[in-house]
Amino acid sequence: MSRLTVYNENDTQQPLIDTADADKIAAELEKVGVLFERWPAEHELPADADAEQIGAAYASDIERLQAQFGYATWDVIGLHPEHPQKDAMRAKFLDEHTHSEDEVRFFVDGAGLFTLHIGDRVYATLCEADDLISVPAGTPHWFDMGDKPHFKVIRLFNNQEGWVANFTGTEIAKDFRPAGEQMLGQG
Repeated sequence: MSRLTVYNENDTQQPLIDTADADKIAAELEKVGVLFERWPAEHELPADADAEQIGAAYASDIERLQAQFGYATWDVIGLHPEHPQKDAMRAKFLDEHTHSEDEVRFFVDGAGLFTLHIGDRVYATLCEADDLISVPAGTPHWFDMGDKPHFKVIRLFNNQEGWVANFTGTEIAKDFRPAGEQMLGQG
């Protein structure tokens, strides 16, 4: 179940907001410039759907975002718990970083935790199947896919290079890791 838990950056124990209501999640994230939507598939997908089938199932939403925000390209990636490099791939995203473009992810399957550090607040956003999150360029955040990653996502990009991280060098992500692991069902 999708979930948003908001904390003061200095308190990992007492949430200011904790909700699983998709409309409330979208409204709270909209206040800080983050897009959160739920997308229904235009037709049913097989479990082993490839990028072409996935693109066709969500074509109208992909095209809408491309037109609205100027995204030039999209792709589909996934990760499963047996992937031999899952630990290294997880570690790559766990430290706070920013991007020079929006980070747009739509979860076709599985789950992942985007944690945003905006002002003096930390927004832990558990995204699951049918969730879209768009983290604006320059927003400090980190992503945890868990120790048994399972997800398939559509990514939209402004540039052909795709995902390029600019690490902030702060330690805040480590402070919130136990809360994130609990949201991912690991704690």
